[in-house]
Amino acid sequence: MDLNSINLGRILKKKGCKLTPQRQVILKAIEECSGKHLSAEDIYGIVKKTNPEIGMATVYRTILLFKEIGIVHKLDLDDGFGRYELNRQKSNHRHHHLICSVCNTVLEVEQDLLESLEQQIYLEHGFIVKDHRVKFYGICSACSGKDSIL
Repeated sequence: MDLNSINLGRILKKKGCKLTPQRQVILKAIEECSGKHLSAEDIYGIVKKTNPEIGMATVYRTILLFKEIGIVHKLDLDDGFGRYELNRQKSNHRHHHLICSVCNTVLEVEQDLLESLEQQIYLEHGFIVKDHRVKFYGICSACSGKDSIL
């Protein structure tokens, strides 16, 4: 999904909402940190630097609106925070995440690793998989060389 101000404005208008400067700033912060899986607090910290008038409540409401209309996805990376990323995919399928149990780095795997399994499920059960979420836990390459983890 290519989200420039014009596209965001159209999406919001279809939902009966306006494209406010605050929404533009929050979207820009999320876009500029693509791949970082930001919490609402992280997003607030970013936008507060350049727009000190924006409050935390505005960030929360905007993120919830973006989630509701499909601009962002909420992720649960088992760290106690909701994390958000842009919905850049045309389908409902998400990419997978690799989570390092040592440094908590989160890496993305863009390939859909479960297409053949989904096909098998359909053939055996007639069940059409619309979405799935996969998180792999392990040790990243940066941490795998450290003596203290083995």
